[in-house]
Amino acid sequence: MTSFAQFQQVKTQQIETALGNLLPSNSIEPKRLHDAMRYSTLNGGKRIRALLVYATGHLLNLPDSVLNSLACSLELIHAYSLIHDDLPAMDNDDLRRGKPSCHKAFDDATAILAGDALLTLAFNVLSNADCTAEQKVHCIKLLSQASGSRGMVGGQAIDLDNEGKNISVAEVENMHLHKTGALICSCITLTASLKFKSTDKQYRQLKHYAECVGLAFQVQDDILDETSSTKMLGKTQGKDRQANKSTYPALLGLKTSMQLSKDLHVDAIASLSEFDSQADYLRNIAEFTVSRLS
Repeated sequence: MTSFAQFQQVKTQQIETALGNLLPSNSIEPKRLHDAMRYSTLNGGKRIRALLVYATGHLLNLPDSVLNSLACSLELIHAYSLIHDDLPAMDNDDLRRGKPSCHKAFDDATAILAGDALLTLAFNVLSNADCTAEQKVHCIKLLSQASGSRGMVGGQAIDLDNEGKNISVAEVENMHLHKTGALICSCITLTASLKFKSTDKQYRQLKHYAECVGLAFQVQDDILDETSSTKMLGKTQGKDRQANKSTYPALLGLKTSMQLSKDLHVDAIASLSEFDSQADYLRNIAEFTVSRLS
C-alpha cells in the first residue's frame, strides 16, 4: 500500500485526466460556454470528493472504471455549485482557487449556464457508469437527493436566509450538514452502495464517518476564513464575517471551534474501527480535513 501522499498525487492526476476527457472541448460550439465549463472544473482544488470515492473504492476493492464515473460526477456537481455560489446574487466572490471566479472571467450569464451544464453532465456521467442498471439508478437517486433542495442547494438557501440573523449552533450544524456535508457524504454512500445495502452495518459505519468528515470540513473552512489569508485560501478571506454569516467561530469562538473539529475527527476515525488497514486512506483524509491550511 503506497503512502497517502502518493495516493493523493496519483488519484488527483487520475481525476484531472478523467474530467478533462469528459468535458466538451472548447473548440466545439458553443465555445465560450465550453471554455467556461473547463475553466471552472480544471482549475485545481483539493479534489477531496474524488479522493473520498477512490479511498472508499480501495477499501471495498472496486474497479477504477466505475470509481472514475462516481468521482467525476461528484466533482462536476461541486464545480457547478462553486460557480453559482460565487455569483453576485449569492456569495458575490471575485476569486475562486486563486483565479477570477467564472462570472468575472466570463460574465454572469455564461457562469449560470456553465453551472447548469456541469450539473446535467454529472448525471449523464453516472448514467454511463460501469455498473448494473439498478446500481446506476440508485446512485443517481442518491446524488440527486444530496445535491438538491433537501441537500446542498437547500443548505445554500438556508445560508442565504440566515445572513444577518442570530441562529443557534444546532441551526448552523443543520445548515452545513446540507450545504457541505450532504455532497461529501454522498461520496461515501454512492461508492458503498455498490457493495452494501443501506441497512448493512458497514454501510452505516461508512456513512457516519462521512457525516463527521463533512461537518469537520465545514468547521475547518469557517476557522480558515478567520485565520488564513486570501492568498492561502484562493478566495476572499473574511467574506463570512463581512456578510454577517453565522459561523462556528462567530458562535463558539476559535478555540472551541478548533476543539469541535478535533472531536469530529476522533468520531470519524472511531467509526472505521472495525475496518482493517485498507481503510487507512479514509483515515488519512479525515486527518487532512482537520489539519489543512487552505
